[in-house]
Formats: sequence, C-alpha cells, structure tokens
Amino acid sequence: MPLPEKKIIERIRRAAAKQSTTLVEGIGDDCAILRPPAGQELLVTTDFSLEGTHFRREWHPAESVGHRCLARGLSDIAAMGGRPVAAFLSLALPTDLPQSWVDGFMRGFLRLADRHKTVLAGGDTSESRSGVLADIMVLGYAPRGRAIRRAGARPGDILYVTGALGGSAAVLERLFQPQINADARRMRPDSKRHFFPEPRVAVAQYLLKRRLATAMIDLSDGLSTDLAHICEESGVGATLVEPLIPVAQGATLAQALHGGEDYELLFTARPKAKIPLEIAGGSVAEIGWVDAQRGMRITGRTSKAQSLKVKGWEYFQSR
Repeated sequence: MPLPEKKIIERIRRAAAKQSTTLVEGIGDDCAILRPPAGQELLVTTDFSLEGTHFRREWHPAESVGHRCLARGLSDIAAMGGRPVAAFLSLALPTDLPQSWVDGFMRGFLRLADRHKTVLAGGDTSESRSGVLADIMVLGYAPRGRAIRRAGARPGDILYVTGALGGSAAVLERLFQPQINADARRMRPDSKRHFFPEPRVAVAQYLLKRRLATAMIDLSDGLSTDLAHICEESGVGATLVEPLIPVAQGATLAQALHGGEDYELLFTARPKAKIPLEIAGGSVAEIGWVDAQRGMRITGRTSKAQSLKVKGWEYFQSR
C-alpha cells in the first residue's frame, strides 16, 4: 500500500524541489505563492486522469500515467500560446496500491515537468475507494492581450496542424485486442504517441511571438471535434482537404479525424502568413481553410466536398 499521507507528501516535496523565479513559496504551506511577471496574464487549466477512463494500470506503466496526466495540462497552456510555470497535483490513491507505483507516477510526471520548466507547487492527497484519480492544475503566462483564443479564425484563413494524427487512437485500438500481449503493444515504435505524448509548447511559443496564429486549440478530443470548437467560437465554417491530412503510421484516416489524444496543435493563420513546414523540430502541415459558410466539410483535391460530422470524444454521450 502507499506510505502514510505525510510521508508521501514529503517524498513528493523532495522529488519536486527546484528553483523558480515565479514561485515564492511551494509545497509545505497552506497555499503556494506565485509572483506574476510584469505585463503577463495568468492562464489556468485543470484536468482529470481517472483510472478506467483515461488509463488502465494493466496497460499503462505508472511513468506513462504520470507523464500523460501533466501532458494534458501542458497542452492546454500551449493551445493558448502560453508558457507553463507551475502545476498542482491532487492524488486519490487506493489502499492496495503499491508505493512503487506512486513513485513511478511521480517520475513520469516530474521528468516532463523538468523539460518544460514547470515546478510542482502543491496539491493534495486522499484515499480512494474506486481506483486512482489524479487531478492536475497547470498555471501559465501569456503577454497581456496576446493569448491565442479559439475565436480568432476568419473566412479565408488557412488551417494548419502539427505532427501526425491518429497515432494514439491506433495504439488504443490495439490495446483492446486481448490476443496481443500488453508488453508487446507498448514496445511497438509508434506506441510513444499514446504512452508519452509531447505537448507542443515550443511550437505555440513560436507562433505567439511572431503573431502568426489567429486561432488555436490542442487536439485532445479529435480533429473533427476540436475543429468544430474553433468554428463555433469564431462563427465560421471549415473545409479539410483529405490528402493533406497527416495520418500517423499505422493509423487510419478515421482515427486521424476522430481519434483524439494526439495533443498536437490545430491553428489558423492569415493566407499571407509565412508558416514554416517545421517548427521546433516538429512538422507543420496545411490541411484546409476557413469558410464563411457554417459547418465543416472534407474534400479531395478535385472531388466534391462532403459534410464532415463530429465523431471525436465527448463525455456523457450515448455509446
């Protein structure tokens, strides 16, 4: 079972100890104290990682669960062009959970935090009677009035996406195949897309600093769902060009369109904007354009456009 609460907190505190110009006081007091940089606005995001919904212990190593937990929040900050600075983690743990699992979770979490200079500044622990629950809050900053919203797309803007899509969904589909050994599934070269996704924070910073993106969102629920969010908030429609959509190796077009958990960035830019084909070591692809006509469509290079339905992830919908 896990160590007693005070020992868990002290263990996490030692592992998370680091310097931060933003953090005045971190783990150890009733509240953390942060010092906002001049001219910056605070970005705040929260996300659950629930056993049985977002991960399964028999499929996902503890390091992967910790990594994915933080990646969800970092990707939200990236989606607005922000710079992540601090995270708050609340863990509810079953009494039969080995402490080694908790240590593995924290290794995965803190490795990713270190890469993105994000300090673990606090959180909470509790006992759970229904599996592991991890609640993450990530704080970031963006220059005042400069955060990239979903509502900035205009007719004629070009649609872009980072990376390749559908890889996480393809791995997840294999995980549901009981005849394949779980260790073998994790060892496949493309499995990293699902187990250790990389938030596109550096790409987002590049776009913000150069004022290139007019609207942006991270692809957590699937291209069709997240594009619909941009269209709704911006009051526009969109057309995707099927051959231009970067489909991950081993994935299908349907998985690229609707799969989710890719944590890539979908953004729009003015037609005259000079968007590189590679930013911060990651690929960028033009995949369509923004329309004045509401609704979403998908077309080939020469074929007639067809309606694109939203089929990505949504909680509480009938299955």
